[in-house]
Order: sequence, then structure tokens, then C-alpha cells
Amino acid sequence: MQKIILASASPRRKQLLQLAEIDFEVIVSNVEEIFPEGISPAQAAMHIAENKAIAVHEILDNGKEQTIIAADTVVVLNGEILGKPSDRKEAIEILEKLSGKAHKVITGVCILSSSNKTVFSEETEVEFNPLSKKQLEHYVDNYKPYDKAGAYAIQEWIGAIGIKSIKGDFYNVMGLPVSRVVGELRIKN
Repeated sequence: MQKIILASASPRRKQLLQLAEIDFEVIVSNVEEIFPEGISPAQAAMHIAENKAIAVHEILDNGKEQTIIAADTVVVLNGEILGKPSDRKEAIEILEKLSGKAHKVITGVCILSSSNKTVFSEETEVEFNPLSKKQLEHYVDNYKPYDKAGAYAIQEWIGAIGIKSIKGDFYNVMGLPVSRVVGELRIKN
């Protein structure tokens, strides 16, 4: 099997690949998370994931056989991508928008090797219970979700008390549809 490289600094993606018992190493791509205007949220996530994979491939262009896994997750409410909050105020504002509503979590994935490239997205619907301002402030103050799309992590306190329902892959909401990734890796290797 080829060497597997995770092109991500996300501790959650690392944890998910470890859970799947995949032997890998981490090489972070410092790609700016931007995308062309006018494309869908799924296309945006796939575009960013592909750029991350290509950036790491260029760093590693050493002739060795390796497979790079890169991903990007976006949270979408009524067609609007809710990014990572820059501060406490913005985190609370994002969570207020999500409170009591259903939204989509879309992860774009790129699996890149010297002989193949697979790019796909996975979508999960998450519905929040109505949450009070006090609950949102508690979460933001104690969990500091500034590096998380949509200002939350489902595996933290807010997921335990705030999620009403999930339709789709739970692990996709954490940042990587690991079952589908493993399936794609089996096909490629």
C-alpha cells in the first residue's frame, strides 16, 4: 500500500484516520481557503480540498508513491456558507443563526496520488434545538470554536446538548467522511 499523507492540521481529521486504523503522516498545506465566486458550497469545499492536496503534492514531489488526503468542511445555512468565526462576537452570532434550525455540513475531499485523483463531497444535515444566549455564550467561552466552520464541533458539549437530529454521516460533521474515504482508498490501493 502506498504511503498515506493527511494534508491537514485538523486534530479531528487526524483522530478519524487513526480511528479507521490508517497508517499516515501529516503534512500541512498552507493554502488560503478561497474559492471562485458563483460556485456551489459543495464545489467550494472540493475546490479548497483539491488545492490543499496539490500544494502538498508539490512539496513532496520526490518520485515516491504516496496518496494524499485533503479535505475542507463548510457549514451552509439557507445557501450561505458560515465560515470560521474571527472572535467571540462572531461565534455567538453564527450559533444564533443555527439555533433551532437545520443546516448542511459539506466536506469536500481530494484523494491524490501520482496515478489518480478522486474529488468528491459528502453532505450531512444537522438540526439544532433552540439554544439560549446563555448556552451559546457558555459554549463559546469554554470551547473557543474559532477554528471550526459554523463555530461548533459536534463532538463537544454543544453537540451533546444542542443537536436535535442528524441525517447522514456523523463523522462528516467532524470534518471527514471517513467511511467513504476508506472505501475510496481500498479502490485505489
